[in-house]
Amino acid sequence: MIKASVFASSKPDSSPSSSHSQPSTPSRTLSETMVEESVHIAEAVIKKWDPSGPTSNQMLFRESREEAGDFIRCVEELRRAMHFLVINHSSSGKLVQAQKSMQMAMKRLGNEFHQILETNRERLDPESVSQGSSSRSHSSNSKQEDGVFTDNEIGVAVSDLGQIGNWMVSSGYAKECVNIYKLVRKSVLDEELYRVGIRQYSSSSHIRKMGSSVLEDQIKNWLSAVNIAVRSLFNGERLLCDHVFSTSETMRETCFAHIAKEGAINLLKFPELVAAKSKRSPTHVFLLMDMYNEISELVPEIKLIFSYESVSEVILQAFASLHKLKSSVQTLVSDFEKSILKDSSRTLIHGGGIHPLTLSVMDFVLSMGDCSKTFNEIAGDECESDSAQIDRIILMLLCKLDTKSRLYKDIALSYLFLANNFHFVAERVRSSSPLMLLLGDDWLLTLDRKVNSYAANYTAMAWAKVLSCLPERLDPSLPGDVIERHITEFRAEIKLALAKELVPAYKEFYDAYLEVVSSKGSMEVLVRYSPDNLGSYLSDLFHGTSMSGGSASSSSSSSLSVVSQFRP
Repeated sequence: MIKASVFASSKPDSSPSSSHSQPSTPSRTLSETMVEESVHIAEAVIKKWDPSGPTSNQMLFRESREEAGDFIRCVEELRRAMHFLVINHSSSGKLVQAQKSMQMAMKRLGNEFHQILETNRERLDPESVSQGSSSRSHSSNSKQEDGVFTDNEIGVAVSDLGQIGNWMVSSGYAKECVNIYKLVRKSVLDEELYRVGIRQYSSSSHIRKMGSSVLEDQIKNWLSAVNIAVRSLFNGERLLCDHVFSTSETMRETCFAHIAKEGAINLLKFPELVAAKSKRSPTHVFLLMDMYNEISELVPEIKLIFSYESVSEVILQAFASLHKLKSSVQTLVSDFEKSILKDSSRTLIHGGGIHPLTLSVMDFVLSMGDCSKTFNEIAGDECESDSAQIDRIILMLLCKLDTKSRLYKDIALSYLFLANNFHFVAERVRSSSPLMLLLGDDWLLTLDRKVNSYAANYTAMAWAKVLSCLPERLDPSLPGDVIERHITEFRAEIKLALAKELVPAYKEFYDAYLEVVSSKGSMEVLVRYSPDNLGSYLSDLFHGTSMSGGSASSSSSSSLSVVSQFRP
């Protein structure tokens, strides 16, 4: 261990007798002697750890904490000795000697500083620092104390970095220390940002070159990475800067700005570039809303982490992206509404089924319901509420469906089309709790009434011809034989009506293809029913008689027996 500071003896004597004594040369000589001794002792210790000497490959702070303490005390003594010499003996050769020793010491400390940063890259990655530190304050005028890290190895490394940094700064080597720190830490942060999936996009033209699926993947990747980037990586880097350079706010700001500003702006500019690209891509509207929501939630922490004036551009970029996303979402929703009104497709859906427009609009509406909180924030006071806008979008769809139903020549089928599509809309709303909350039970009840009305109209129109075949309602008081006669006559009428329509049409088909079918093989194998058989099967269907001979099969008879259960 080296001895304590010798510079207390150089102070003027404050005892009463000192006023009668004369300044003496021996007193000044004693001070010079003590300074020379301090320089000599410091030189010996510092030279042992000469960065270009035998110990160049060793780490002082890892080899021996005791020797590291001696080294630092020697540096402090040397700094005081140099201060004394500059004031009292600026031309002394010892000053030149002391300066050389100090340069050697600072080079060693700079190497130690760099080695601690490099050998602890994994432990001092921003995410680990953020999770390991119990401190979450980034006050610009507060001094962070060492030792708040829960991980002991991280705590020791940060403590050593802080002490070395302070000694280098107090000895006039702040620039060298800062340069080392910025070089290492920027590379660490850039690597971490790349690891979580943040890429560099210089302009919107880069985004425009992406295909839709690629862009969507990039957006989803950004959404999964932005929270980690802000709350762990940038937050951890700010905490580390605050701890290492706790005695100098200027150095904290300088280092953090160099390390984090570029990456943070790149991170927060991506949504703005995407919003500019997506003006004609309404399918991305909900991804844009997700991006808006993520940035909105992170704004308080962004303001706290990037509170320095030199990195205020990061905060401005966050708000610029929010503004662009908001504008783009509003435009895309408006464009989607216009696309509903402009839909002029005349394709008839077979059987009055669900129209593709119904599917796409309801998918959009359900997603709007899930994002209703974000949408309301985006809409603000300038636009209507999300419930009113969703109501309007569905109304546009229903009106468009009504127009498309008129394309059917069969009126009954047009009613079936409306009933199916309106019912689909009602069921999708009913399946979504957010939509039910926004639209309400009364809204759904009104739509259900329309569905029932269209279904009733379809039933009436589609089965009118069948119902017209039914006789007038029989009087229950009629004798049983009279009722039986009426039913028998009705059954015969239906059979004759079907035979009149079906048998001639089938005979024409049968005769037209008889020659082609015969050339392929046995008629009995390829064609199960002849026109004559068809008439017999109709008799079996309505009268329950058994087929005898012919080309009838047992499987056919069994299938017809099911139908015959419902004959009159």
